[in-house]
Amino acid sequence: MDLIQRLALCVERGKVDRNFPYPPDMKDSDGASELTTLLLETGESANSILKRGLMVGMDTVGAKFANGQAFIPELLVAAKAMNAAMVHLKPYFESGEAKHRGSIVIGTIQGDLHDIGKNIVGMVLKGAGWNVIDLGSNVSADKFITALRDNNCKLAALSALLTTTMLNMESVVGEIKGAITGSMVFIGGAPLSNEFSDKIDADGYFPDPHTFSKYLSTLNT
Repeated sequence: MDLIQRLALCVERGKVDRNFPYPPDMKDSDGASELTTLLLETGESANSILKRGLMVGMDTVGAKFANGQAFIPELLVAAKAMNAAMVHLKPYFESGEAKHRGSIVIGTIQGDLHDIGKNIVGMVLKGAGWNVIDLGSNVSADKFITALRDNNCKLAALSALLTTTMLNMESVVGEIKGAITGSMVFIGGAPLSNEFSDKIDADGYFPDPHTFSKYLSTLNT
């Protein structure tokens, strides 16, 4: 197994670095942090590390999650490993040497303070190569619009966990689409459905982050 395959496995399994105790069968072995450093030292490009290593690992664990073969803790620890690797790649993205797939603004809808699901989506999308602008929870339409404009972005993802706050989505979707020409607004959260998405004129409902990430990869951004 070459270095980049080992990196993908570390992300999939959640092996952050050599000192990280999880998973037990990878104890005392190099993790995502060390392997990313080694790959950069050998001349591997940041884009290649992202696409052939981090994205592959996150895609694998995301598919397992969507199929019920992995659970939220596995996603969280995989995202932790991915973030450890991204620390080393960040300078390359900031310099323009490496490129993101595109940008997306995410946030939990106004009135709703739940953010675990939104955070997981953000982690998976980062692992898939997206520049994620996370506005946090209790986000108004104005904040979404401002962030979209400031980042020259047309993609937004809204989350809600409560049946009461999900009703706020319709007005927010309408305001975003009215303010940002060509924008696309996606929704996710436990009480939502495809029918609700159609009702509020959103561009799609996604029940899990892997499905959403796969769909975004088909867009021409």
